[in-house]
Amino acid sequence: MIAIVDYKMGNLRSVENVLKRLGAEFTVTEQADVIRAADRVLLPGVGNAKEAMENLNRAGLVQVIRSLRRPVLGICVGMQVMCRHSEEGDADCIGLFDARVKRFQPAEGLKVPHMGWNKIGNLESKLFKGIDGGEWVYFVHSYYPELCPDTIATTTHGAMFSAALKYENFYGTQFHPEKSGDVGERIIANFLKL
Repeated sequence: MIAIVDYKMGNLRSVENVLKRLGAEFTVTEQADVIRAADRVLLPGVGNAKEAMENLNRAGLVQVIRSLRRPVLGICVGMQVMCRHSEEGDADCIGLFDARVKRFQPAEGLKVPHMGWNKIGNLESKLFKGIDGGEWVYFVHSYYPELCPDTIATTTHGAMFSAALKYENFYGTQFHPEKSGDVGERIIANFLKL
């Protein structure tokens, strides 16, 4: 059973749809015992990192997430809150990934928020099995995780940053695999096999 963590940060339907296409059994929940019992945990998210952390704390889920020993995948804000700190709202986060989340600085020719398709490269994980570097995935964000020892994929928007992170059983993608067509579906399928 896969648990999709509902901490009131949106994007649940897209994740549900890709899991249905893959024939996966899942539940949407904020219940700690259900999350702890799951074989896999998905932490999707769209919105503000500070609000996300407030919601996770209010629901008592920060320690639950830290304690998980099964594969966990954070998506977009779901990944950012697994980093150490976010400049968005000056939020202290869960601290699983050794990265800070920074705001894109406006520059000539650089649109913020970063919305659209980017190529990912430097792929270093079973999460990307069967995927070549240079594949296109979909991003929507104004904040990004810096490069760090946990980086397992990169992309560039103004400067290079972490497109995906991994620490032990925790994975995160800044891009939205559930909105990234066949490549994204392959990434989710790979996660389900970890």
